[in-house]
Amino acid sequence: MDYMKDNKEISAEEAVILWQASRLSLSKSYEKAPEILKVHGSVIGTLGNFSASIGKAKSKKTFNVSAIVAAALKNGTVLRYVAELPEDKRKILYVDTEQSPYHCLKVMKRILRMAGLPDDRDNENLEFLALRKYTPEQRIRIVEQAIYNTPNIALVIIDGIRDMVYDINSPGESTRIISRLMQWTDDRQIHIHTILHQNKGDENARGHIGTELNNKAETVLLVEKDKNNGDISNVSAMHIRAMDFEPFAFRINDNALPELMEGYKPEAKKPGRPEEEKFDPYRHITEQQHRIALEAVFGLKEEYGYKELENALIKSYTSIGVKLNHQKAVPLITMLRNKRMIVQENGRKYTFMPDFHY
Repeated sequence: MDYMKDNKEISAEEAVILWQASRLSLSKSYEKAPEILKVHGSVIGTLGNFSASIGKAKSKKTFNVSAIVAAALKNGTVLRYVAELPEDKRKILYVDTEQSPYHCLKVMKRILRMAGLPDDRDNENLEFLALRKYTPEQRIRIVEQAIYNTPNIALVIIDGIRDMVYDINSPGESTRIISRLMQWTDDRQIHIHTILHQNKGDENARGHIGTELNNKAETVLLVEKDKNNGDISNVSAMHIRAMDFEPFAFRINDNALPELMEGYKPEAKKPGRPEEEKFDPYRHITEQQHRIALEAVFGLKEEYGYKELENALIKSYTSIGVKLNHQKAVPLITMLRNKRMIVQENGRKYTFMPDFHY
């Protein structure tokens, strides 16, 4: 089958083949995804999945990602990142969609210096693409060809995923590029790490593409400037499927390289009631719980208006031990829609998609 085709273009015959090939069986064994990136023993990246870094402007996101790449390049530790790439998968592809070739070269040199490698000659395991001058479709095609035609590829960085779409708020475009990331990582058994800006006013990744990334990525790292010292950046896990890790901080030293701040403690939380962890319907509720609650709701009625859906979900999720209120129902419905577990068609009614992909 031609991997260049969009999913919607496959024929009925091809769909039948894919359906048969996608069936799980208890008589077969399935390998656990190889873990290639960790922080403090917590897995942040596996082959066959993708992750993301988000942060506001000037938070040093690219410096942080340079450390991830340098760790992968030396197959060791840089800052708190520990890379363990398989022997036959050592190649890294770094794609920059925003900066000039001059700036990209500076990033490339920095990565090599952080990995303890010579910065005056190319390294066979690092390929760097500067794609600023191309359109979103051209960028997608170029990256796709590079991914499918680079032997021994393990890690791909996309610095500027928003430049792979025309409109970051378009659900169709966002779903399409995230589906590509899922397809590429699965087909080639690689890990892709993307970088996306945060909204100025809140903690969310920008646009609809940010929502999709939050819902589908195995890890979302948050890079933010320290409130008291703008030279220091903190790294924490905003979403992580594995065990959470202790946040760490780095500063840029006199050699223009990120340097770990040992023993650094971010500003203590204000006294009073501890801040409750932000409700995340993807992380805090299991797929099984979602399925049971949704089947109960839509077993009673096939379609709902928004308000009655909200009330039905609160009742159903609460009955299976997930405490919901109206405030939490809003992000829950957003997540269910983004993952197409429920869809809004026939005017404004919501229906259930039982064959959802979680």
